[in-house]
Amino acid sequence: MKAVAEPMIEILSGSIVLRDEGTKTDWTVEVGAFRLAPCPVTRELYRAVLGEAPGSPAGPGTPVTEVSWLDAVRFCDLLSEASGLAPCYGGTGAGVPGDADGQGVVWDREADGYRLPSEAEWEYACRAGTPGVRYGELDEIAWHRGNSGDRVHGVATRAPNAWGLHDMIGNVWEWCWDVYDPEVYGPYRVFRGGGAYDVPRGCRASCRRKSHPTFRVDDLGFRLARSG
Repeated sequence: MKAVAEPMIEILSGSIVLRDEGTKTDWTVEVGAFRLAPCPVTRELYRAVLGEAPGSPAGPGTPVTEVSWLDAVRFCDLLSEASGLAPCYGGTGAGVPGDADGQGVVWDREADGYRLPSEAEWEYACRAGTPGVRYGELDEIAWHRGNSGDRVHGVATRAPNAWGLHDMIGNVWEWCWDVYDPEVYGPYRVFRGGGAYDVPRGCRASCRRKSHPTFRVDDLGFRLARSG
């Protein structure tokens, strides 16, 4: 099966105010124009690129889970190469041998290949110009603890936001590029969006979580972005 990513959605430039609830601090980030996949990477696409996907009873149209941040950046590079694009992370997606912390992974911002969105890009796209806690009524836009039946569902089975992006809230959390707070948490990377097992508080546009780049769990996946 040939690996083919879905057509991506053009996101125009703008700005976003991010907030860390732990430190009660806000900061504004300017976001350049970029492209974002309408759905998280599915098990079907992941298997098409790598030849296999992490074991799960979930169907091929569900978001791939049990993938680490290092797995995600490696996937981005491999899909880029398969698509004839320049890899953003150097072709290996794993930094240097023995680099479990991902410290050797460098983002080539001139490359035209697939990559993870930055945290600012992710929240900017999630909100789609809306100022509220989330971009619609929770049950309509998201699979969460109250309606998921404790399982991850197929992508694009809830309503999209105003920019045509599905599952930005709920279903699975999504890895972002950014280090969370290197002075406090070292190499921990950010993930966003809430998952199928989360209560409403975890399913908000501003909710931030983090873990080590090798962390894998059954409600954490990722979404593809491209620059320009």
